[in-house]
Amino acid sequence: MTKRIVVVAGNIGVGKTSLTERIGARLGWRADYESVADNPYLSDFYTNMHDWSFHLQVYFLGHRAQQYLDAANDSRSAILDRSIYEDFHIFTRALSSMGNIAERDYLTYRRIYDLVVSTLPTPNLLIYLQAPVPVLMERIHKRARNIETGISESYLNTLESYYDEWLKEFDLCPVLTIHTDNLDYVHQSRALKLVIEHIQDKLAGKEVMEL
Repeated sequence: MTKRIVVVAGNIGVGKTSLTERIGARLGWRADYESVADNPYLSDFYTNMHDWSFHLQVYFLGHRAQQYLDAANDSRSAILDRSIYEDFHIFTRALSSMGNIAERDYLTYRRIYDLVVSTLPTPNLLIYLQAPVPVLMERIHKRARNIETGISESYLNTLESYYDEWLKEFDLCPVLTIHTDNLDYVHQSRALKLVIEHIQDKLAGKEVMEL
């Protein structure tokens, strides 16, 4: 079976980890996840974005680059919870526009990001998960992570606008868009089966409509 690297992208609370877990288990793929519980900066970041944004983004860049390299060196296909491309194109740009990353730090980060990304293999597919911001806020409140209490609807809307802009220009690999507010692949096996079929068809080069 041809080795594939698939990355899952999308706003906070959209269902990336749930999808990654289920695809990895169902297809026998390596599954790697975003560093949340063991992240040394995330709690400080949500408490004070201005002081900790640059530190958090540098940490995530190194963490995700290592994930990509480990996945590339594994004989199995892999699915990754969040793409390294979002680190710059979504989060660093958004935090800079909000005044939480100084211009010189932004330029330093961009140079490091460009260098790191140039050494990594291109993924075979990007799965973009999308849901309205009110749905995201409801899910974030429901999972009740202490470190996420500082997330606001305004912040999610800012991120959403950067996702829209980024995806219009993204051309590194095919993109499969899934609207997670209308498709419950967590609790409905039929929905998960449909998602898997679309992923496999997209990887095979077939024309696939968004879900």
